Amino acid sequence: TAGLMFGGFVPPYSNATESYNGSSWTTSPYTLNTARFVTMGCGTSTAALCFGGLKSPSNALSADSEEYDGEGWTSGNSMNTARESTGQAGIQTAALAFGGYTTTYSAATEAYNGTSWTNVNSMNTARFSLGGAGTQTSAVAYGGNTGSMSAATETWDGSSWTTSPVSLATARYH
Repeated sequence: TAGLMFGGFVPPYSNATESYNGSSWTTSPYTLNTARFVTMGCGTSTAALCFGGLKSPSNALSADSEEYDGEGWTSGNSMNTARESTGQAGIQTAALAFGGYTTTYSAATEAYNGTSWTNVNSMNTARFSLGGAGTQTSAVAYGGNTGSMSAATETWDGSSWTTSPVSLATARYH
């Protein structure tokens, strides 16, 4: 009954924010500070975090992060590595970004504490356009692009990634 969508490709890259109330979408007057595409986010409709992506108009990788409080976006501290198409988990004050694309596929993982990003242990398999879910201390990464479609799954226990013996039934990314 409550959702938030931000950024994207219209074209060109968008800084728009829309909220969902369970039955309809409403364009918010509050826009991202930087128009971005293939950005990631987590949190709630009144406490969200947007990070990474490609910036308009240069198509440059972004390390920017922005926080949403239901009444506007505020620039936060930058990620340590600019990248796009990461996996994500968590909430605005305890987030995780993993994998993604820099100039190649990434296995890097960063944790956000509501103020700053910290490099933590990397994933076992570098990939981008992967799925992610969970919390900063208990997450799952699945699928993605490793040069081909992946069905691999990894689990995060708050300090390290473990390759799961369970894979997606069908390899996929995006």
